[in-house]
Amino acid sequence: MPENNIQKIPMHLLGYHFIPQQFLPKGKKEYYLRDAQNRSGITYRRLTAYEIEALVKNRNTSDDWNNILVSDAFNPELVKNCKFFGLVRIGKLEPVCLNFSDLTIPVGLYNSIIISCDIGDNVVIDNVNYLSHFIIGNECILVNINEMVTTNHAKFGNGIVKEGEDEAIRIWMEICNENGGRSVIPFNGMLPGDAYLWSKYRDDYKLLQQFKKFTEKQFNQKRGYYGKVGSRTVIKNCAILKDVWIGEDAYIKGANKLKNLTINSGKEGQTQIGEGCELVNGIIGYGCRIFYGVKAVRFIMASHSQLKYGARLINSYLGNNATISCCEVLNSLIFPAHEQHHNNSFLCAALLMGQSNIAAGATIGSNHNSRGADGEIVMGRGFWPGLCVSLKHNSKFASYTILAKGDYPAELNITLPFSLVSMDIEKNMLVIMPGYWFMYNMYALARNSWKYIDRDKRQEKIQYLEYDFLAPDTVNEMFQALETLQYITGKAYYLQENNNNQNDTIACIEKGKLLLEQRDLNTIEQLEIILPDAENAKRKTVVIKVCQAYDLYKKMITYYGTNHLLNWVKSSQINSIANLKKSLPKIKRGEWINVGGQLMEKTTVDELLTKIKKNFIKTWEDVHQFYQEQGQVYPAEKTKHALAALTELLNIDWQKMDTTFLQQLFNETFLTKIWITEQIFLSRKKDYTNPYRKMVYTSEAEMEAVMGKLSDNTFIHQQNKELKTFKKDLQKLKAQLHLTEPIVGNLPKKAKTT
Repeated sequence: MPENNIQKIPMHLLGYHFIPQQFLPKGKKEYYLRDAQNRSGITYRRLTAYEIEALVKNRNTSDDWNNILVSDAFNPELVKNCKFFGLVRIGKLEPVCLNFSDLTIPVGLYNSIIISCDIGDNVVIDNVNYLSHFIIGNECILVNINEMVTTNHAKFGNGIVKEGEDEAIRIWMEICNENGGRSVIPFNGMLPGDAYLWSKYRDDYKLLQQFKKFTEKQFNQKRGYYGKVGSRTVIKNCAILKDVWIGEDAYIKGANKLKNLTINSGKEGQTQIGEGCELVNGIIGYGCRIFYGVKAVRFIMASHSQLKYGARLINSYLGNNATISCCEVLNSLIFPAHEQHHNNSFLCAALLMGQSNIAAGATIGSNHNSRGADGEIVMGRGFWPGLCVSLKHNSKFASYTILAKGDYPAELNITLPFSLVSMDIEKNMLVIMPGYWFMYNMYALARNSWKYIDRDKRQEKIQYLEYDFLAPDTVNEMFQALETLQYITGKAYYLQENNNNQNDTIACIEKGKLLLEQRDLNTIEQLEIILPDAENAKRKTVVIKVCQAYDLYKKMITYYGTNHLLNWVKSSQINSIANLKKSLPKIKRGEWINVGGQLMEKTTVDELLTKIKKNFIKTWEDVHQFYQEQGQVYPAEKTKHALAALTELLNIDWQKMDTTFLQQLFNETFLTKIWITEQIFLSRKKDYTNPYRKMVYTSEAEMEAVMGKLSDNTFIHQQNKELKTFKKDLQKLKAQLHLTEPIVGNLPKKAKTT
């Protein structure tokens, strides 16, 4: 058996030669990087004879008192029972106490071993058994820490290689796939869009090399950087901190192990790490919360995200404003606004495109149908699997797919957005209800869009995150869904009629469109409408409520397009139909891509990738600048997309537009707004009228005391207010365009009262 490699080092070398001689640039002292890092502005001097005598009297020792440098406001009486090695620089020490969160402790250095550190003004270091090679800011509190050390090759969680190190030791983050085929190099400041682009375009070698080059440019490969603790940071009752860079105003208590980390904290958001946490090889963004037994390895947490209650995050990127509690997440790329709160949920090898919610018992990404760790699952925005859902690689889901409880035995490809997917066990078939969210859960759909905007705590919003359920990505999916519904309806009709046109795709689409546009319910409801290639299984996939879904898709696209048309009229100050005709841009509906929660046209993404490969974009800062520029033009580009969608859906020739058409379009939009407001109210009202929900309460008063009154629901009040405002704005815009007919439709009475 091999023995532990215990080396004997002369006492006089402790605290010196931090940078090995072969890595020390010619003419540089070993503290050259330390001096560059220390921006305290403190002027240091050597100790006086009196101060040395006082320090010795207080049971302090040093290998060389000449290497203890202090500020003019240094007080030796506040340093007791410490051992100093190497160059130690100490700022102001005043006879005051620092208080934070019910912890009050005197300023000073007590009962600690301190090796080659810079210490700011009025710092508390008490019972730190081993503190080595750190720069400590002002008014920090470090209490009861076993080991706090920085190595000369510290990388602080970034996937870089220091001088003299082998490429094999580089940290890669294996997202989206367990086999490492989509690995990215983590770095401080990595955005969800960066991780997506790097993991997605794996067939473009030149692009991947540029991404790697950008990352290496971000950092100095020199050895000798010190760990950092920013001003006013509090660290107490922790075991091991090794190679960590900690920002200002962080709060760390009871952590077991923090190793190779950047912990961002400060004005942009104060980060907190709590009891029992073990975090290794990671980047933690501003304003993060990590509590109670969390385990994370090879990870990035974007700003204002949370890990709690024993969560495990491994080889994964967690987007902004996301929360994971209790469960296990491996090899995943998670866009912003993700929720996962349950101990027995499991997520592996997945790409979640934001606004997702994983319920208890979910097993997403099990690899037991493959011979290798090479499966993936891709989930569009708003993905929501129900209780005890089990899914297999490879699967793909359109935006706002909700899955009913069940063990789905085969791979799925759900292309219809806003759908409920379930299994009919008795009939042995998969069932899809397109447009489910619009039919039955408008409250949750609309509230989630509002909620995620309200919870976006980012101070620096480099990426423009889209939270609206009606946006270019979802609208494009609805267009594709319309054609799919036409095709499967026409095919079902011809199959029933035993007509050879069942094998003619164009004929099926034309027939299905005719039936759906004419709302031939008598015919459609007699059909068994099958969606091919939705499941890798022999059983059928039946689509239900096809006519209702078709109408709702069209209604929501029209609503989306007309709303943007109204905004176009308002923002452009158009005062006549003639001017409106002249102003409307001629544009076709294009393909859009969700890049880390930020929506961009495919042509824009292609432009970005081309500029990267041609070296016009040379750094990650340039990439982020591109995101910001696209975010600034996104509202206008979204409006163009909406107008193109409206034009395509209704086959509008804008040059032939007249007052009758506009009047009808605006009235239809107002009626849709009324309907949405009513559906929001009615879908929430079900929670108060369902007898199975009410049966646990002995009275309505008890129910209202527990659930709150429906009449007090602030979100419903907000929607009613928005409806009234919408009506007023619509009246103004109609007057602006000289449309004299009154608006058709009244404010809903049910939405105004309980």
